[in-house]
Amino acid sequence: MAVTDTQNPLLSETTCGTLLQQLQLIWDEVGESDEERDKMLLQLEQECLDVYKRKVEHASKTRALLLQSLADSRAELVRLLSALGEKSFVGIPDKSSGTIKEQLASIAPLLEQMCKKKEDRIREFADVQLQIEKIREEIAGTLNTSGQTEMPTVDEEDLSLKKLDEFQSQLQELQKEKSDRLHKVLDFVSTVHDLCAVLGLDFFSTITEVHPSLNDSVSVQSKSISDDTLSKLSRMVLELKEDKKMRLKKLQDLAAQLTDLWNLMDTPMEEQDLFSHVTCNLSATVDEVTVPGALALDLIEQAEVEVERLDQLKASKMKEIAFKKQTELEDIYARAHIEVDSGAARDKILALIDSGNVEPSELLAEMDNRILKAKEEAMSRKEILDKVEKWMSACEEESWLEDYNRDDNRYNSSRGAHLNLKRAEKARILVNKIPALVEMLVAKTRAWEEDRGMSFMYDGVPLLAMLDEYTMLRLEREEEKRRQRDQKRIQEQFSSEPETAFSSRPSPARPLGPKKVMGPRPNGSASNGTPGRRLSLNTHQSGSNSARLASRDGKRESNRPTAPVNFVSMAKDDAAAHVSGTDQVGASP
Repeated sequence: MAVTDTQNPLLSETTCGTLLQQLQLIWDEVGESDEERDKMLLQLEQECLDVYKRKVEHASKTRALLLQSLADSRAELVRLLSALGEKSFVGIPDKSSGTIKEQLASIAPLLEQMCKKKEDRIREFADVQLQIEKIREEIAGTLNTSGQTEMPTVDEEDLSLKKLDEFQSQLQELQKEKSDRLHKVLDFVSTVHDLCAVLGLDFFSTITEVHPSLNDSVSVQSKSISDDTLSKLSRMVLELKEDKKMRLKKLQDLAAQLTDLWNLMDTPMEEQDLFSHVTCNLSATVDEVTVPGALALDLIEQAEVEVERLDQLKASKMKEIAFKKQTELEDIYARAHIEVDSGAARDKILALIDSGNVEPSELLAEMDNRILKAKEEAMSRKEILDKVEKWMSACEEESWLEDYNRDDNRYNSSRGAHLNLKRAEKARILVNKIPALVEMLVAKTRAWEEDRGMSFMYDGVPLLAMLDEYTMLRLEREEEKRRQRDQKRIQEQFSSEPETAFSSRPSPARPLGPKKVMGPRPNGSASNGTPGRRLSLNTHQSGSNSARLASRDGKRESNRPTAPVNFVSMAKDDAAAHVSGTDQVGASP
């Protein structure tokens, strides 16, 4: 009976309340404690919350999908409007107008309308671009023989009217270019015709190499105007102009050779007039030569034959020309103090000319090359040679000053003595600069030799050897002067002592002047430290030194000018340092 009563409520409408009442009846019948009942009620409440949560989450996901669909529809609509170039569009539903489903329903027709408009715009673009591609292929010469052109790809991101206008403008420009190309082709053909006439070439065979339609027998409208045709025509014009330029240069070179050979061999004017058509363009520019056949190959060959004939005649005068250039080369070497074997060089030139193993033009070119290299070498030696000249000049002054200091009559009153005194003062200043000048000259010479890997020769003698010998001789001379000063002091002390009963006045003995061998050394330098000059030096630069070195017995010239004594202008140390060459040392009795 109890079970039947508990099942009756199930037959009626089931609600949470009826279910709870039924549960209470079951608990009462079973005898569940209050604690168990509370626990079960809490569990029921938790399960109900979980069910609600799942339903809410499902509803939230559905709403998010609808919102995403709405956002995608709006974005698609905006993209279509942007692609079509529509700045604004009336009818787009507002976000706050109606529910999400209502907004989706209202935006769907707009999307359909814009998609249809996009398809129409794509067809318009495709038509215009197809025409453009056809013209481009026609201009490029790549149009299919069937006339079919592949449909172009339309940029669906930009379908605005502005872009369409740009394509239409481009189409008009291409159509204009297509009409202009014919004029360019005709201009090129005309230029080729003129160049062929000047160069003596066959115009028809030349122009048909580019395209058969360029022949005069083909109508103007049927001529090829493709990029390939224009490119080939352009290259042909450039090649013909370059050929014209090269032929003109070659003809002018031949004309110049002819003129030089005529002048060299005094050719009569009658013979020169036979090649007036060659020499008339000697100074002409490329654009000035327009006479048909003026640069024909047969004309150039004729000029070459004449030049070759005159070259053979020139061989008889080759020796004179070669020796003239050899003289120029020797003059350059002489000025640079470079020793060369002139006789051997001239014999070699003579042997080459007589043997006929070398072309005269090649020999002259080689000699011109040598002259150029000689000038470069002379230029590299110029700085050192200038300092060598200063050093030698200073050494000459040093030698003169030594002779001047040995002259006991240098201070006597005589004509020109004051000039010698001034020269001596200047010479002392110059002599004091010699060590620094030698040091600088050695440094520069060594740097020159290291840079070129060869010795610096001065008239066949190593310059460093000359400088080293001069430095050694200068040191020896200074040592000799020091010994003379010491001996002079001993002599003065000996002369100042009182004479004893058994002593007598000292008898004159040989002079103890500086030891000076007057003959030149094998390397051309004098023993007194003055560097000797080679044969290439000028006579006026070494004349005074040569006069002093004329005799080996060391005798001096008897007619040397004397100067009055001027103790004011003399330096005290100079008076004590320099000993006269005529001083004598007392001899023992």
